Formats: sequence, C-alpha cells, structure tokens
Amino acid sequence: MKNKKRDKFGDRRDGVWVKETDPMHAFVPYLYPNRADNEAFISERIDLENINRYIKEKNSENPEDPYKLFHILLAAIVKTITLRPKMNMFIKGYRIYQRKSISLAFVVKKRFADDGHEALAFVEFDEKSTIETVRDKLYAEINECRSEKMDNSTAGMDFLTKMPRFMLRFVVWLLHKLDFYGRVPEFLIKTDPNHATCFITNLGSIGLKSGYHHLSNWGTNSIFVVIGEKRIRPVYDEEGNMTMKETLDLGLTLDERIADGYYYSKTVKLLKYLLDNPELLELPAGEEVDYDK
Repeated sequence: MKNKKRDKFGDRRDGVWVKETDPMHAFVPYLYPNRADNEAFISERIDLENINRYIKEKNSENPEDPYKLFHILLAAIVKTITLRPKMNMFIKGYRIYQRKSISLAFVVKKRFADDGHEALAFVEFDEKSTIETVRDKLYAEINECRSEKMDNSTAGMDFLTKMPRFMLRFVVWLLHKLDFYGRVPEFLIKTDPNHATCFITNLGSIGLKSGYHHLSNWGTNSIFVVIGEKRIRPVYDEEGNMTMKETLDLGLTLDERIADGYYYSKTVKLLKYLLDNPELLELPAGEEVDYDK
C-alpha cells in the first residue's frame, strides 16, 4: 500500500523508519548487519485439491483469460503480506523500515531455450487487490517482459557492464553505499527483484523441485519464495489414513530479524489457509479472514 504521508527524517524513498520497536529487534541489526547471515528457511507442502477445483470452476466461466496456479499462489502471498504487515518490513542501514508498497518480483524467460534471454518482472499491489487484479497485472507484466523491450534494471546493468573493470568495481562500491541510505537511482532498481517485498522463482515451470534459496545483502528483499513442481504424493489425514493427491512444495526464506518465530508461524498458517480456501482471494487483500482457529 502506498504511503501518502510526507516523508519524515530517517525515512527512505521506499520505506518508513520504524522507530518504536522492542529493544532486541532494534539492537539485532547492529549485531548481525548482513541479511544473508540471518536466514530462516521454511518448507511447506500444499494440497492442490481445492485450488484445482477452484481454477476449473473459474475457467469454465471465462476460458479466454484463464486463471493459473501461479495467479493463485501470488494472490495468496499478496493477501498474506497485507494482513501480516511485518512481512513487508526490511532492514537496511541498521534500521527497520515498513515498506511503502507491496511488490512481487520474478524472472521471466523470454524463450524456453538455453540461449533464451531473461527479463525482470516487478509488480505492485495494494490492500484493494484481488485474485482478478493479480491475474490481470501478471498477464500484462509477463507480456511486457516477453516483448523486445529491455526492462529498466537490465538496461542499467547492460550499460554498467560496458565499463572497464576498475571503474565498474568503484561504481558497485558506490551503489552499495547509496543503497545503505536508500539513494540508489530509481532507474537502476525499478525492476530489481532484490528491492521487492517478495522475490519469487517458479522452478516448477521448468520441472525442478522446490528448495532453499538465499537472500541477498544487496537491496531490501526480505522474503524469497521457491515454487516447486506439482507431483502426486501420499497425503495423510489426522487418523493416519493415506490418500494420493496432487501437491506442491514451497520453500520460503525469510529475514529472521524482522519478526519472531510465533509471528512467522501464524503467517505461514494464514498462507496455507488461503491456499486451502482460494475463494477468499476474491476479497480485497486488506479484508480480514478468520484463519486462526
């Protein structure tokens, strides 16, 4: 959600400085300043039965612009982050910031081939977003990425890599200093996934399993989600009865400095609840749901 308030001292272009926090969370960034050194990894398996049913029903009504699993997953992530605001925080320059908008980023392969180029997709959402909003924005962004046009961040990197090595090393050093204060030129990071709320990679689309992916010390990204391939696996109910169902594995890497384990536990519980009840994604992202049962 966009913050309409005027920036105050200590705020960044992309975040509001969270000054009122408990002493431990305020002090930890000084003890452990690097995001990549503070990763918490969570692996979850999602039962796709209700999602598959929902997609089939929605697409029977509107086959021209079909809903896909990727749309459901990203809509659930948007709603989860909206309702769990600490998931939209980041740490930079030893300070905790509340991000001013929700942004999801992912890499788009222009052509599925070894020499196929990649583009960086970067999409923003707010508390009014629904599954329909997510679907429409993703279709538009992916079509843009697969055009001949080069995205802003890729164009910036293309320009910089033409410099001599000694000059490029100095520029990268300078960019890290600017990043510390939130002053990196926007044209360089406008579509940089490392400056998004959540960086997503869909390994399932290329037939790979889910797993761990590191965070980066560059940028502000505090959540990395890896989507694995769909597979038929045994699922057990509370009585121990086994059923073979289509499932999906998710890997979530989080910056453990921005929240505690209890907060993360409830966040994952909400995400799984939304994926088990995808019709709730038709509600605005900011509308509460009763998931803590």
